Amino acid sequence: MTKEEKYALVDELAGKFGEYSFFYLTDASGMTVAKINEFRRLCFNRGMEYKVYKNSLIRKALDRLSSDTSAMDAALKGQSGILFSQESGSAPAKLLKDFYKSQNYGRGVEPKPVLKGAYLDSDIFVGANQLETLATIKGKQELIGEIIGLLQSPAKNVIGALQSGGNKLAGILKTLSEKEEAAG
Repeated sequence: MTKEEKYALVDELAGKFGEYSFFYLTDASGMTVAKINEFRRLCFNRGMEYKVYKNSLIRKALDRLSSDTSAMDAALKGQSGILFSQESGSAPAKLLKDFYKSQNYGRGVEPKPVLKGAYLDSDIFVGANQLETLATIKGKQELIGEIIGLLQSPAKNVIGALQSGGNKLAGILKTLSEKEEAAG
């Protein structure tokens, strides 16, 4: 690969890092071509992209991001594939977990591709042990929905209490008026 080709690849990768807010670094070494193609097909079907890059080119592209990505250096060892997602930060983790289930990995067998690191809106997670955490992270839209629900809840409770209280008060007034008519 010529220097110009490397520069073009770093430019392309830096553009992808700018375009996608979420990406995961994985290691697919030891996987057969058929398994990698199956994984790529699953990625494509879920609106994600998976490509393999050299670590040195990944580092150069990461350096162009506005945030500090030095923590990602621990993940830049061995073979590196990048899983890009625009949907949410947890979508690639869920995809990896689903792929692992479909492959029927037994006990003591390390599932592939191995999660090496993840970048989610400037937050960095390193290590395969982060997969469960990443799979449960809520997206921005989910959090906004929860906040709106929480804000609406007290107002609904107050309105409900006023309405039910109003019905009770009307019942009491009706009973009192009936008693007065009967007594009078």
